[in-house]
Amino acid sequence: MAAPCKRMASRCVLQFLSGFSRTAVGNAGVRLFSSTSACRVALQAKAVPGNVTSPWTLMAAVCLQRLPVITADYSPIEQQFKELMDQMEFEKSMLSDHELRLLEDAERLSRRQAEDYDSDEEDSHKEQDIMMTQDLEDSWEQRLKDFQPAERVNADADKDLTSLERCLADSLLLLAEQQVGGEKMWLLPQTQWQKGETLRQTAERALASLPAAFKATFLGNAPCGVYKYKLPKAARTESNVGTKVFFFKAILSDGGPPAAPNASLLWVKKDELQRYLKPAYMMKVEHFLV
Repeated sequence: MAAPCKRMASRCVLQFLSGFSRTAVGNAGVRLFSSTSACRVALQAKAVPGNVTSPWTLMAAVCLQRLPVITADYSPIEQQFKELMDQMEFEKSMLSDHELRLLEDAERLSRRQAEDYDSDEEDSHKEQDIMMTQDLEDSWEQRLKDFQPAERVNADADKDLTSLERCLADSLLLLAEQQVGGEKMWLLPQTQWQKGETLRQTAERALASLPAAFKATFLGNAPCGVYKYKLPKAARTESNVGTKVFFFKAILSDGGPPAAPNASLLWVKKDELQRYLKPAYMMKVEHFLV
């Protein structure tokens, strides 16, 4: 009885292995045919003329910002928090060198009044130290009284949109008046990409082509945003469908040139952009504008 059962088990195992091998071979053949077909389709898709160019005109624009020069005014809750932190720092702080010297002078003066000193030389030296410390403190008080802080707000400069001295507590963005088709528009400084240069180099060239020379630090080599628009249907062609503008962020490195009365450049705050930019264009700029 054991022998027939053993033969039946062996036959079942052999049938299972032969069926598995046929399935594996059949699947391998299918995979080979499928991969070959995919490669043939991909090669046919790539078999296009090498001189075909993109139907989009590529441009690069620079988002040049002037960072705040002074701190903004405190809100009421910020002012309360500042006073609290100043009080905590004053209570937990250690004495400065000048405060320690004042305590030593006070101790020497009390010893002098109690005639607890060794010699006249030591007494004259202590008196000189006391007078020097007091004179130094008096001079500091006088300098504090004479100090006149600069004005935080300059009404005349704030009204001049071409001046870098306006709105010192806010971040400003540079806008340039440029010709787009038959219309002049306020945009971020931009220019068309040229073959052989990177998009960042195009943005740098756009900044260098302005009427005024600005020194800026670019924040990376990759664009921070893109704006795409199509030409009117009557003006579209197969080789020119529309324009893609890639934005690059930069920070003004120095004070910049003096304001030119006739320059087509403006320094505006974020809440002033809607006066000059188109809504769709401004929406793209606000995404990366801090």
